[in-house]
Amino acid sequence: MGREMERARDGQLVLRGQHGDKRALEELILLYQDTIFKLAFRMLGNSEDAADATQTTFLKAFENLKSFDPKFRFFSWIYRIAINECLNNRRRDRVSEYVDESVSDQSAGPELAARDSELQASVQAALMTLNDDHRTVITLRHFGELSYTEIASVLELPEKTVRSRLFEARGRLKGAMERAGVTAP
Repeated sequence: MGREMERARDGQLVLRGQHGDKRALEELILLYQDTIFKLAFRMLGNSEDAADATQTTFLKAFENLKSFDPKFRFFSWIYRIAINECLNNRRRDRVSEYVDESVSDQSAGPELAARDSELQASVQAALMTLNDDHRTVITLRHFGELSYTEIASVLELPEKTVRSRLFEARGRLKGAMERAGVTAP
């Protein structure tokens, strides 16, 4: 679906939601809950905190739906809320570096799934060693697959800052993985 179609669909759902249509709000949740959960998991490091952050993100978004400006993408707006919620969660709780290995894809054979699970756990552990700014840009670019322009919009930063932060974050992530003895496949 193109961005303009997505913006139009989301705009209609938001408008209906602003007028009390619960089905429209449910549809927005269905459209974005997996994406927000994945972002929260990468930011927080475990499924329970990610689920809490996802739920809180939607609650805050719907409480503030009247303030949504339709000239912007709903996707960017809710992503910003999710990032803020994750950062607040980390500041509030100082999350331990627990890694939830239950997220790996078990559809491949057991040997491949085990190797994938180990790599995924190593990447997540290395990701958790990064500061919040670096973890955020890595998560948005590589796990959220956002463009530099989209990241700049979500984080309300100049695109040059995003590029610079991402370059530094990749170097730090690589160093953390090397220190852990992990090499890319």
